Amino acid sequence: MNGKKILVGVTGGIAAYKIPILVRLLVKAGSEVKVVATNAAFEFVTPLTLSTVSKNPVESEFSDAEGNWNNHVELGLWADVMVIAPATANTIGKMANGMCDNLLLATYLSARCPVAIAPAMDLDMLQHPAILKNLKTIAEFGNHIIEPTEGELASGLNGKGRMAEPEAIFEFVKKLLHA
Repeated sequence: MNGKKILVGVTGGIAAYKIPILVRLLVKAGSEVKVVATNAAFEFVTPLTLSTVSKNPVESEFSDAEGNWNNHVELGLWADVMVIAPATANTIGKMANGMCDNLLLATYLSARCPVAIAPAMDLDMLQHPAILKNLKTIAEFGNHIIEPTEGELASGLNGKGRMAEPEAIFEFVKKLLHA
């Protein structure tokens, strides 16, 4: 993983609190990591935490500090792999339908690298026909789905819907990169 460029996309799900662990694992393995996050993600994890562990500023707006509006294109071209974790039902639906109302989605649509998605949501949401269809659609686009696991969910229910643990996502990325 040494020298690989990993772009981590963070959405507004409770599992976002685990992402600093994933970023730290990637950095410790020698990867250069950049984070792009939705504004909703910051309700669960701070930009300061993400920038500290990634050693790079966190991107969340279409314009950068210099006023450049095309940072989504640059990010999409920069990465060797993009990981979207947690991937909420909202983001998955937008990905499946080519919708683009935030920097993370614009970057996803611009990415030329492999993309891995780690869904995270309550068990009933995960089993809803619309979500199953959207996951199938984004897999058919060539994206890689990191299966959610079973266990206690934020709702208090038990079942499938937990985002894969950071260590499992790290191993998945490692295999994608053949590292």
